[in-house]
Amino acid sequence: MSDLDTFRAETRAWLEANCPAEMRLPMEGEGDAVWGGRNPEFKSPQQKQWLDAMAARGWTVPDWPREYGGGGLSPEETKILRQEMARIGARSPLYSFGISMLGPALLKYGSEEQKLRFLPEIARGEIRWCQGYSEPGAGSDLASLQTKCEDKGDHWLVNGQKVWTSYADKADWIFCLVRTDPAAPKHKGISFLLFDMASPGVSTKPILLISGYSPFCETFFDDVKVPKDQIVGELNKGWDVAKYLLGHEREMISGMGLGGGGESLGAALKKRLADDPLLRAEVARFDVDALAFRAMSEKFIDELKAGQAHPAQPSMMKYAGTELNKARSELLMAAGGADALEWESERSKGGRTPREWLRTKANSIEGGTSEIQLGIIAKHILQLPGA
Repeated sequence: MSDLDTFRAETRAWLEANCPAEMRLPMEGEGDAVWGGRNPEFKSPQQKQWLDAMAARGWTVPDWPREYGGGGLSPEETKILRQEMARIGARSPLYSFGISMLGPALLKYGSEEQKLRFLPEIARGEIRWCQGYSEPGAGSDLASLQTKCEDKGDHWLVNGQKVWTSYADKADWIFCLVRTDPAAPKHKGISFLLFDMASPGVSTKPILLISGYSPFCETFFDDVKVPKDQIVGELNKGWDVAKYLLGHEREMISGMGLGGGGESLGAALKKRLADDPLLRAEVARFDVDALAFRAMSEKFIDELKAGQAHPAQPSMMKYAGTELNKARSELLMAAGGADALEWESERSKGGRTPREWLRTKANSIEGGTSEIQLGIIAKHILQLPGA
């Protein structure tokens, strides 16, 4: 038996013994996700049990180095762990922008002190992060951001506003793009700053969406003092950090195309499709596309971990995953018929299907619009000439 075969057998046995039965059931909604933080919200003791068990092994971030709270697994071992979790339908123990976005950026650009300070807390789910990128006048053209950051000698002073800040009202810390040199060209003079959301001068205001959910916020900074050592990377070169992080954000968003579970849409809708051969065909076509996307995602992750991925590949994955996720919700609405229009009833779980369908409309905007992604794909992958 090879070392990887031994690792698989040991991993399978550990997961069977330690993953609670409740954590093997499909998630019914956003409320089933565990985000951690200073004041974590657990719907059940099993959620905390599962997070604590996985964090103790470093398996919330299995491929991070052990000294930073990770599992120290090789790419091959990490892939086996994912396969074995999928085999039993194990949920992710922790959803975290610290894991999916900030962590990779800190591993590449952070100082050793920053890595030791922040990464273990992220891995254990003890700190919840939000992202301060978009502004009212700087969305797709992010480099036009104007949030001002002044050097006051012993601290930075931040003034400005961010918008579409996901879960800012629940986050403990923010990773934030600020302008430290207003005289520089717009892609220059930007720095990448970390600071506590409990700092005096930070305030948030939720933005109510058409779906009725409110994951996004406006975020305001009024004379916020930030310690000098909380800048990541070089002063005025935060755009390099920002671009690297955006690639990981787009990878994260593309994962929505996988639907968060191993069950096919056809299996989930089996009873509803019995009398509708046309819809059955559409769902079957979707399931084939989903399988192809899953295979493409695994290939991309392997290439990314090996440092062999094309720099524009996250844009391709983000666009494909976005379209797949929107198609899934369209089919769920079609299969639900009139029942899918229920908005607040107990039977419809508070209108889960139509609310999630409306929410998917934002997928083609967040993390860079679909139009921006298609432009990147055309230029850098297809090598098409500019307009």
